[in-house]
Amino acid sequence: MRIGIVILPDQRWAESRRRWRQADEWGFDHAWTYDHLGWRDLVDGPWFDSMGTLTAAATVTERIRLGTLVASPNFRHPAAFARQITTVDDVSGGRLLLGLGAGGIGFDSAVLGGETLPPRQRVDRFAEFTELLDLILREDGTTWRGEWFAAVDARNNPGCVQQPRVPFVVAANGPRSMRLVARFGQGWVTTGTGDDDDLDNWWASVSALSARMDRTLDEAGRDPATLDRYLSLDAAPVFSLSSAQFFADQVGRAADLGFTDVVTHWPRASSWYAGDEAVLVDVATRLLPELRG
Repeated sequence: MRIGIVILPDQRWAESRRRWRQADEWGFDHAWTYDHLGWRDLVDGPWFDSMGTLTAAATVTERIRLGTLVASPNFRHPAAFARQITTVDDVSGGRLLLGLGAGGIGFDSAVLGGETLPPRQRVDRFAEFTELLDLILREDGTTWRGEWFAAVDARNNPGCVQQPRVPFVVAANGPRSMRLVARFGQGWVTTGTGDDDDLDNWWASVSALSARMDRTLDEAGRDPATLDRYLSLDAAPVFSLSSAQFFADQVGRAADLGFTDVVTHWPRASSWYAGDEAVLVDVATRLLPELRG
């Protein structure tokens, strides 16, 4: 089992730098940040850009993989985003993981003044975004036109350090997005479903989604062993770092369902992912080697 941690971009770099370096030194396999222009009740800030944060993180870490959880077409164009991706992959020495998702409603979908799209259109746009981004990152001089995006002689030189491109970790819960995973993803990430406070119900949804992903891969003729499976533990109704034992239990449940990777969040003082940083320290220094093994 590989274990990752999300470090929200809500701290000035003087504070955030310590966290990224510490995650690397503790031995986490990957570290992520959110790719939003503003997020939920943290929209009033402070809040910082994901790609700039990952570039800075690459300079203070050595081995940990770095990623977006997740980038979306809400405010990104594949041609411009491809340049940022290539840069971070280069600065990090090929350690970038690119989490991609359809994008939800909220600040990101409204801040540029456009209309808020219904789910079907968001997935339509996401499918185009993913296909064009894949093409630009793999080939130089891409000309392409779709319903949502267009590119004229889009360049990618010198290309990614990781070839043929950086790995895509595609967020998907629905059938159409899962087909995008089967087509383009080196990884799949899910948050489960459900809006109640029942932890067992959430785990049941994760199990059902995992089975659906199995069927989707089978229909696409793809070997399940070629897809890494990521579970965002903190989409559950109980924060995964509530205690060290609870975290270990959650990792075990994910492993039982065939997940190769889990992701938790760095505890915050209040609001989202509120918790005690001492629990994270305990997990990282005492349990992490065992859980990863």
